[in-house]
Order: sequence, then structure tokens, then C-alpha cells
Amino acid sequence: MPRHSSKPASPADPAISAAANGRGAALPRLALVPGEPAGVGPELALQLAERRLDAVLVAFADPAHLRHTAAVTGSNVEIHELGPDAAPAHQPGRLCVRAVTAAQAPSFGSPDPRNAAYLLECFGQAARGCMAGEFDAMVTGPVQKAAFNAAGIPFSGVTELLARLAGVELPVMMLANPDLRVALVTTHLPLRAVADAITAERLQGVLRVLHAALRSDFGIDSPRIAVLGLNPHAGEDGHLGREELDVIIPALDALRAEGMQLQGPLPADTAFLPQRLATFDAVLAMYHDQGLPVLKFSGFERAVNITLGLPFIRVAVDHGTALDLAGSGRADPSSLFAAADLAASLGLRRRALRSA
Repeated sequence: MPRHSSKPASPADPAISAAANGRGAALPRLALVPGEPAGVGPELALQLAERRLDAVLVAFADPAHLRHTAAVTGSNVEIHELGPDAAPAHQPGRLCVRAVTAAQAPSFGSPDPRNAAYLLECFGQAARGCMAGEFDAMVTGPVQKAAFNAAGIPFSGVTELLARLAGVELPVMMLANPDLRVALVTTHLPLRAVADAITAERLQGVLRVLHAALRSDFGIDSPRIAVLGLNPHAGEDGHLGREELDVIIPALDALRAEGMQLQGPLPADTAFLPQRLATFDAVLAMYHDQGLPVLKFSGFERAVNITLGLPFIRVAVDHGTALDLAGSGRADPSSLFAAADLAASLGLRRRALRSA
């Protein structure tokens, strides 16, 4: 898939390096929420802190648990609790923390519903900091949805949580690796509810958010978006379902009339062939397991989860809490590294667009 100017950032990304060298822009400022304290998120945050990152990095977490995690995993990262002053530029081996105290001392591998409110506070503080302009982007680790629901807090995902905090009605989940971008019309829904959720209004709304983000955040002037059908063979002219004829095609035709470059609805079983992907900048899947297995197979370790439509950049890891690895120091930090690099690059770009 052509990357245009949207190649995920790395520590040597020119935009970040220019900022680091002081050529007219400050360093990107990242708010980090490690996620479920009983999972691998805290140790991944420590691994990120060991790395060079041309940014300001501030974690919202329980510093006592981070120190305990460092002791258990053999990390030498220094935990520096911030006061009211602004955080300094990141130094490898040091993690600046805005202290949020967990309700219960976390136990690796065993999420405690009593810490659900703690996590909500971490996300809330980080989001408010982004909306206030203190941070350019948010980077988030994995969460355990069941722990929230066990605490009596209805929770379908961080994407939906951040949308509520920001007052956004239609956030769009897009996962990406260096070779592929896949956005979703519906996210965490039971399969039997998907067809009813795909309305012309929702489909057009998602496509408008995706199209705008590809242009503004990823620098693609004329995005080319492949839209998958809902049914096998994209409905086969109505013989395998009428959603394509009654909802999807009319919605796409209306957006094409506005100038969007949309292909589809395409059969999902052939849309991801390499020769077809070369003609798209992003793929829009109708539901979670229609598009994400392909993306994860093509590069799981390098994949990240980006929330489009928010008033700030949010990039997350594309994996779960890995409870069986928690506290072992063996969790792969690649996705968190990729998330931080991309968040830094996108955060700087959005800041530049605001000041232009």
C-alpha cells in the first residue's frame, strides 16, 4: 500500500529530529497511560522509557506499582514523580510520572475490578491534558474490559471512553502497520447486531472522519479508500443479502458525488490481495473480525490502534494485556514503541496545522 508522507515515525523521523534540534518547533509532548496494572502495560512502559525518544513523555500511573514492576522485571528505569512544573525532555532510563494511586496493590496476572476507577482516572487526566493543550498526543497500553464490567462500569473499549470524554459522537477505530491501514464501521458489537448497526448515516459519517484524518493527519491529499461489503461476495447482487444494494452502494455513490475516491463495496475475501492493496490508502471494514485478522497477520508486532475523530491524537498498542506474561519482563514492546513513534509524529503534524 503506498505510504505517501504517512510512514510511521521512528526516532530518526525528520519531523521529530527537526524538533529535537530546535529548528522552530518544540518536542512533541506525549501522555502515556500504561493500562491494566495487572497486565504487561507497566513493564512495556518501562521498556519504552529505556529507549531514546525525542519527545516529552509523561506517564499517568501509580508510581509505587511502576517501581515494583521495575524491581520484579530487573529494570533500572528511574521513576520521577512530577510536581506542578512542566515535564522535561525524555531521558533514556527515566520515566516522568503524574501520580495516580491504585485502589488496590495490583497483582500480576490478576486484574482487580477495584482498580477500574483508578484506570478511568488515568485516562481522564491524560485526555484532559490533551484537550487543554498540555500534550500533543496520548499513547495507551492494553486494558482488560472484563475488569471494568465486573466493577459495574459498562465499558466497551478505550476508543468509546475517550470519545465520551471528548464529546465526540462518532469515533473511528483504525489499525495500521507499515503496510496496511484498516478502519472499522462497527467495533465491539456482537455479530448478530452488526447488520442493523450499518446505516447509511453511520457509514457516511465514518467515511468522512476517515477521509479527513487521512488528509490532515497522514498528509494524503486525495485518499483512496476501499470499502468492503458486509455479505459474502459483497452480496452477489442481492442473492446473499441486500445490505449492499439498499444501504452501502447508495451511501458510497453520494460521497463519490462529493469527490471522494471510494472503491466498493468489495468482496472481503479478495480485497486484501497484494495487487489490490497497492491501489488503496486505507480499507474500511464493516466489522471487527472482517478486517483486523488480515492486518494482524500481516504485521502484528508493528501494528497500532489509532482513534480518528478525536480533538487530539490517540495511538494505542494492538494487543491485549497478556496476563500470562505480566511481571516476567518477556513481553514484546514493539507495538508500544511503534505507537509512541507514530503519536509523536502525528502530534507534531497536528500542532503545525493548528498554528499554520
